[in-house]
Amino acid sequence: MTLDFFRTYCLGFKGVTEETPFDNVTLVFKVVGKMFALADMDIFESITLKCDPDKAIELREQYDSVNEGYHMHKKYWNTITINSDMADKKILTWIKHSYDLIVASLPKKVREELANL
Repeated sequence: MTLDFFRTYCLGFKGVTEETPFDNVTLVFKVVGKMFALADMDIFESITLKCDPDKAIELREQYDSVNEGYHMHKKYWNTITINSDMADKKILTWIKHSYDLIVASLPKKVREELANL
């Protein structure tokens, strides 16, 4: 997976914006102002995604490439090393899962507005 592919995939979801709120190299993707994915633009070797807490633990046990979220709440975030033992197709599934978790947490009115974009 390349940074360009990751970026294009994330921006393909409804209501997604990108920014660099922490520094000039950490690319953050948000939906309605809430983070769902981030990665280092200079050294694109991993991505950090929000995850259901139970699934987060399962993934860490199943894949060597999945670890607790770097500098994030360890219960809810995983950092996945790309081009490792998790196939890109599977990583895309977890990016979508992260996006869906954030959307599900939004107020009903906001979810409806997002659905109509």
